This record gives sequence, C-alpha cells and structure tokens, in this order.
Amino acid sequence: QVQLVESGGGLVQVGGSLSLSCIASGETWSLYGMGWFRQSPGKEREFVAAVTRATGTTYYGDSVKGRFIVSRDNTKSAMYLRSTSLKPEDTAVYYCAARSRYGLEPAQAISYDYWGQGTQVTVSA
Repeated sequence: QVQLVESGGGLVQVGGSLSLSCIASGETWSLYGMGWFRQSPGKEREFVAAVTRATGTTYYGDSVKGRFIVSRDNTKSAMYLRSTSLKPEDTAVYYCAARSRYGLEPAQAISYDYWGQGTQVTVSA
C-alpha cells in the first residue's frame, strides 16, 4: 500500500503562482509514476500533469501546458507541481495520484491505484 499527502494549496490572485507537493509513503518502490488531477464543483476530474518515476518523463493537460511544471524527487518519494499565470478556471481541489502498473495512459484517472485527499487551490479575480 501507498499513502499520499498533498500540501501547498491556498488562495492566490489571478496571474499569481503556487507550488503543490505530494509525499508518498509506504511501498513507494512499487510506483511507476505519479500524477496530478483536479476537480471543481459540477465538473469531472481533470488531468493536470504526470511524471514517470524512473525517467522523469512528463505529461500535461492541454489547459495547463506552458503554465505548470511537474517534477519529482525520488529520494524523497515526492512529486511537485509549480503553477504559474494562474486563472480563475484553475480553481479546484487538486489531487495527487500514484500508479504502479506499467503501460497505462498517464492522463486517465483509471490508471492510478492510489489517491491523496486533495488540496484546495482558489484563484481570485
């Protein structure tokens, strides 16, 4: 089993920046990749970004490309999301997720085995 804990959410103004962290514990050796998803009221969960554990290969959702950067630190079993040029539509609960299976689509929530509790990000106009 793997446990995930997100941190770093909060209130930020339009155009501002925010960094999120996700720390994994437990059987982290089994993880192949990690990702960020977000969900706002009345909307489906949306893929934000993902990174593979071994190679550091990154993936981004279209709505955040060029504004967000995902990274990982395997020594700390951590994943980070640096978000810049924030917009009101970035307001959501951001979830950290981790997957242990190879070959699955990193942008699909069903590919992930473990989820964090989420952290709220609010972008005010």
